Amino acid sequence: MLSANIHSINQAHKYPWLKNLINEAEIVRNDSAGIQFAGKILGTPIKERLTWADFGWDLAAFCEKEGLTQYFLGNKPGIAEKAKAKLQEKHPNLKVVGTHHGYFEKEGDENEKVVQEINSLKPDILIVGFGMPLQERWIRDNREKLDVGIIMTGGNCFTFLAGEESRAPKWMHENGLEWLYRFLKEPRRMFSRYIIGNPLFLFRVLLQKMGK
Repeated sequence: MLSANIHSINQAHKYPWLKNLINEAEIVRNDSAGIQFAGKILGTPIKERLTWADFGWDLAAFCEKEGLTQYFLGNKPGIAEKAKAKLQEKHPNLKVVGTHHGYFEKEGDENEKVVQEINSLKPDILIVGFGMPLQERWIRDNREKLDVGIIMTGGNCFTFLAGEESRAPKWMHENGLEWLYRFLKEPRRMFSRYIIGNPLFLFRVLLQKMGK
């Protein structure tokens, strides 16, 4: 399961392999109000938006009920483990069989050790949160070697689930303005993604609408 948002679509235009990966995915989750807006312009309504800040808790409840196991891979050391602890406070029977930070070499012996650890635990769901497009590239390069049921991209999900990062106020979330909240918090890091990326995405949507 991959994620679709403005940033991922812009990245897919930049990297043909990412475009192919998204098109090959069995499920692509809408992670952006911008995707819903584009759907309206193109006459393809997209009704539901699932952000990890909400979806992660719903998934935990479902996995606890169905007895499905998870493995958390990504973020800084300790964050995935903290996310696990936070989820299990509310869902004590949730089975997170392992965690590992994302600060390891993505090729060679170190990468193989991570893959072997995951395979030894055989999680039903592997959540990979390296950020985009690093997580997608890692999935592309390793999916044939992984003995897991489902692979999901998580982006910065473990930070939110661990309570390490605050979420936008409800009124901003309900009106598709979470991007603005993130930009105001980190204007330098998010400038290219939002101030350049958002208009570029809209321009491409309008070109598609015009059949160009």
